[in-house]
Amino acid sequence: MKKIEEYVRSIPDFPEPGIIFRDVTSILQDADGLKLAIDSMQDCLKDVDVDVIVGTESRGFIFGMPIAYNLHKPFVPVRKKGKLPCETISASYDLEYGKAEIEIHKDAIKPGQKVVIIDDLIATGGTVEAAAKLIEQLGGQVVKIVFLMELVGLEGRKKLEKYDVASVIRYEGK
Repeated sequence: MKKIEEYVRSIPDFPEPGIIFRDVTSILQDADGLKLAIDSMQDCLKDVDVDVIVGTESRGFIFGMPIAYNLHKPFVPVRKKGKLPCETISASYDLEYGKAEIEIHKDAIKPGQKVVIIDDLIATGGTVEAAAKLIEQLGGQVVKIVFLMELVGLEGRKKLEKYDVASVIRYEGK
């Protein structure tokens, strides 16, 4: 059986020279790779007491939904601003070139609920840091954050130091 790293397609000089883009679509397009990715991420949750799985738009949905299903837990999406139909709270965060904003339904997390955040990749950590703040604003407790891949050189974990963070694959570069 292949290792999960073998399913990741690395594309040099994308989106700009010197960057190696780690493409998850190659994992999604292979049934064995997809199963291995989901199982590996879910393994990071052994012995974690969790009430709710949260996924960030959009690849956090892809990986978070099957984990929520397997664990028989509810799934809550965190979306880009303007995509959720009911009353929301929002948080903005810095991007390399500007800002972005995400939202969660105001009634999505109940006070005291133990929450796991799932996403495909941690780079600078801004998106998940903002998601964690939203969860805490609603009274939830972030008990674990799980990524499929981590770009260690971008130091995204520094923004998440107060949380229990796991990544299945760690790339030392940027």
